[in-house]
Amino acid sequence: MTPHMLTRSLDRSATIFLAVVAACGILIPLSNLLLPAGSFLQVPTYLVALWGKYVCYAILALAIDLIWGYCGILSLGHGAFFALGGYAMGMYLMRQIGSRGVYGNPVLPDFMVFLNYSKLPWYWYGFDMFWFAALMVLVVPGLLAFCFGWLAFRSRVTGVYLSIITQAMTYALLLAFFRNDFGFGGNNGLTDFKDILGFNVQAEGTRAALFALSCLALILGFLICRSIVSSKLGKVLIAVRDAESRTRFLGYRVESYKLFVFTVSACMAGVAGALYVPQVGIINPSEFAPGNSIEAVIWVAVGGRGTLVGAALGAIVVNYAKTFFTSGVLAPYWLFMLGALFILVTLLLPKGIVGTFNAWWDSLKEKRAAASVSAAAEDGVTQPKMAE
Repeated sequence: MTPHMLTRSLDRSATIFLAVVAACGILIPLSNLLLPAGSFLQVPTYLVALWGKYVCYAILALAIDLIWGYCGILSLGHGAFFALGGYAMGMYLMRQIGSRGVYGNPVLPDFMVFLNYSKLPWYWYGFDMFWFAALMVLVVPGLLAFCFGWLAFRSRVTGVYLSIITQAMTYALLLAFFRNDFGFGGNNGLTDFKDILGFNVQAEGTRAALFALSCLALILGFLICRSIVSSKLGKVLIAVRDAESRTRFLGYRVESYKLFVFTVSACMAGVAGALYVPQVGIINPSEFAPGNSIEAVIWVAVGGRGTLVGAALGAIVVNYAKTFFTSGVLAPYWLFMLGALFILVTLLLPKGIVGTFNAWWDSLKEKRAAASVSAAAEDGVTQPKMAE
């Protein structure tokens, strides 16, 4: 990813988006840490954690838009990759508790002591080291996506059938992680975290740092997506989305392109889940619920499929609305409101909020250009040049 490629891939809207995210990543933590509590401009710690969760959702939306908006792969199972990244980070955080747990065991987490585990399961080894956990955040979702994609794309499973299979995958993982004997905390999941890299996860400074890291991850993820879709690879992905059979006929190995972008998208979702867990304080099998993956697709549809900026904006807007409406008398009706929002956007704004705005803006620029050409032509007729 060269600087020239990054500069070439950024337009005005992308530059504004990155500037806003960077400003939020700097100003919000500083406001929380430096201004006195109760000040008008001071951002409370709970809002820092809440907005950090929104930023993580925006990264997940980017990952979905990369494969759906530009390659035509509608995944209804990306919540699984998000949750796997979260579990990888949660396992590290559980190992950091040590003897400060309820049962005081320096090696086994509390739920393992309660279930009479005699020793730590082999797949928990290494999660006491941050670098190993960070590596697993990428490897586990990426490896699952690579294996699943290799089997699915090689068999040329597409369209609604692929969507159903991805949904079945995440539901199977939900059932697996729900079981206590799998060593992941069962229905209660992993919680009661203490430290991350030696810093208290509940401290204001730690939460501010996690928010800033989430904004940085969103910026990096956006730049990666923009560099992909603006390159020759991105042109092939769009061709696969619009005419897969023709692209294959031209000699492109469609399966390889789809497998690559699907794996990259899964790794991004895993990073989002890893940043989400220490800010929320818990990870459990409910994150694998198929409804979560469907809701993430709605974020992308509302914001604007195939725009990247719209996907991130849709995730933030919809989740803010969810927070607002589920805290009052409208809480029991939120799912109905979400479904109605999706239907209205599909019928009235099929390109999403940002996609519709971009189409309107392009049309306006074309009209202005045509008007200026017409005015210039009229000036040429009414004011002919003097003969030399």
